[in-house]
Amino acid sequence: MGRRAAPVLALAGVLLAACSNTPPPPVVSSPAASSTPALPTPSQIVVGVDDVVGGYNPHNLADASTVTSALSQLLLPSVFRTADDGTRTLDKTLMTSAEVVSQMPFTVKYEIRPDASWSDGAPIATEDFIYLYNAMKSEPGVIEPAGYRLISNIDQRDGGKGVEVTFTKPYPAWQTLFDNLLPQHLLKDAPGGWPTALASSFPAVAGPFAIKSIDTARGEVILQRNDRYWEKPAAVDTLVLRRSDPSGIATALRSGNDQFSITRTDSAGLQLLNDLGPAVQLHTLARPVEASVLLRPVSATLSSPELRAGVAALIDRSKLIAAGAKGGPAAAMKADAQVMPPADKGYAATIPAGPPAAPDAAKAEQHFKAAGYTKDAGVWRKGAKTLSLVIASPGPAEPYASIVKELSAELIAGGVQVTAVTPAPRDLFSSLLAMPVVNGQQQAGPDANGNVGVDIAVVPQSVGGDPASVLASNFGCAPEQATADKTKPVVPANAAGLCDESLQATIDSALTGSTTVAEALKTLEPALWAANVAIPLFQEADTLAVGKGVSGLTPGPPMGSPFGSAVNWTRGSN
Repeated sequence: MGRRAAPVLALAGVLLAACSNTPPPPVVSSPAASSTPALPTPSQIVVGVDDVVGGYNPHNLADASTVTSALSQLLLPSVFRTADDGTRTLDKTLMTSAEVVSQMPFTVKYEIRPDASWSDGAPIATEDFIYLYNAMKSEPGVIEPAGYRLISNIDQRDGGKGVEVTFTKPYPAWQTLFDNLLPQHLLKDAPGGWPTALASSFPAVAGPFAIKSIDTARGEVILQRNDRYWEKPAAVDTLVLRRSDPSGIATALRSGNDQFSITRTDSAGLQLLNDLGPAVQLHTLARPVEASVLLRPVSATLSSPELRAGVAALIDRSKLIAAGAKGGPAAAMKADAQVMPPADKGYAATIPAGPPAAPDAAKAEQHFKAAGYTKDAGVWRKGAKTLSLVIASPGPAEPYASIVKELSAELIAGGVQVTAVTPAPRDLFSSLLAMPVVNGQQQAGPDANGNVGVDIAVVPQSVGGDPASVLASNFGCAPEQATADKTKPVVPANAAGLCDESLQATIDSALTGSTTVAEALKTLEPALWAANVAIPLFQEADTLAVGKGVSGLTPGPPMGSPFGSAVNWTRGSN
C-alpha cells in the first residue's frame, strides 16, 4: 500500500501545478566568462575624388593627379616635408639629421633613423636614395630633375643608414630633394622599369597607412593603419578614397557618407557644393601644375621662330583657358608668367601685350609669309607642302582634351592643318616627347615603334617648387648638352624640347645661387615669351569640401596636399 501511495501523490502534485495560474520560477543560467573584451567599431573616413585611375608615381608628370599626391603623402617617406606655412622642415619620422658638411665640393650628409623600414621589413637605406637619383637624372618626363642632375656621387655610410651626397656645383635648394623615396629593392628589376613603377599599386610602403585594396574598376582605394609603421600610429583605422561624379559627391557630403571631398570642379560642380550651405566648408587648393601649350622647337616645322610666332598669333588664349577651366576655380588662376605660378607669393604677371596674350590674325599672316608660306584656298603652303602640325595631349584627361579641341579649331580656322593624337600619358612623356633629336631636331617620320614627332604638346608643366629648379627643369639644357656632339641622338632635357645656349648661363647661375632668381627672371621672362615655346594657360586647382564628421583636417601647405596631416585625423565634429 505504501509503495503505491508515493506515485499517486507525485502525480497529484504535477496535476495541481499544471492547473495553477502561478508559473514556475524562471531558469537562470550564468553567462560564459568572456576571454576577450568586445572589439571597438573601426573608425573610417571616406573621401570623394574624381578618379583613382592607375599611375601613382609622384615623380612622373604622366602620373600627376590629386590621388597620386594623396597616396604619396600617406604611404611614402620624405626627407623634408612642407609645413602649412610653406617652410621646409626635416621629417623626423624618417631622419635624424640632414646638413651641408662641405662647400668645396658641395656635400650633404643624411642620417636615416635606424628603425625606419619598408612594410616588408627591408630598411630604408642609401640604396633608396641612389635609385631615385639615377631615375631623376636620366628618365624623361620626371618632375623637377634639375637638382638631381647636379649630383655627382652618392656614398653609403653607417651600414646604409648614412647617405653622403656630393654635387658638381652648389645647390641652395638641396632640401627639395629626396621627397617620396621608393623601395629600390623591389623596383630596380621590376618588369617595365621606371616608366611602369607604381603603375597599379605600391609593392611596399613606409608611412602611417598601408594599401588594403585598389579597385580601379569600382573606383575605390581602401587604406588601413600600417601596423608596421615605427612612429605615431594613425588615429583612424581606415581611409577610403571613392570615385564619384559631382552630383554624387554633393549627395554623399549632404548625407554624411563622405566626410570630405577633393575634386576638380567646373562651374556646375562648384554650384552643387555651394548649394550645400554652411554645413560644408569650401577651400580652393592650387595644384603644383599649370596647363600649358608647348610649341616645340625640336619639331622640324616649328624649329622656325617665325612659324612659332605665327602659330602663337593664331591662338586665342582666353578661349583656351575658358575651355579648360570651365568656370571652375582654375579660371581665376590665369598663368601670366613663365616660371612663377599664380599661387606663389612672388608671382607677378610678365606676359607682354599682343600675341600670345591675344590673337592677331594680321601678325600671324606676317610671320607665315616671312617663313616662306603663302595662303592658298584658305590653307598655308610652302611650295607643295601644306602647313600641318601634330598636337598631342595625355589621353582623354581633362582639362587637356578640351583645350586641344579648342586649339585645333582655332588653328584650322587660321589655315593650319591639324592632327590631334591622344597617347596614354606614360607613352606621351616617356616616348613621344622624348624622341631623340639630331642637330636639334626630331625625325619627321615615324620611328621604329611607329611614334610620330609631336609639334605641339598640350600638357601639365610642373610649377610651385623651388623657382630656380622649376626654371632649369622646364627650360634648361641637360648638363653638357650644349657642348655635346649635336650629330649624335640625344633625348630632350624637357617636354618642350628647349635648349637655348644663349639663356643657359643665366639659368645655371640661378640654379646654383650665384644669381638670385628675381634677377635672372628680369632677363629670362621676356626672352622666354619672345621665343614662343611655352604658352602657359592657368594653374590647375581642386576644390576641397569638408563636411561633418572629421577633425584635424587642414587644407595643407600652399600648392600641397591636405593628406600630410592624415595621421592625426579623427572621426568627429569639425
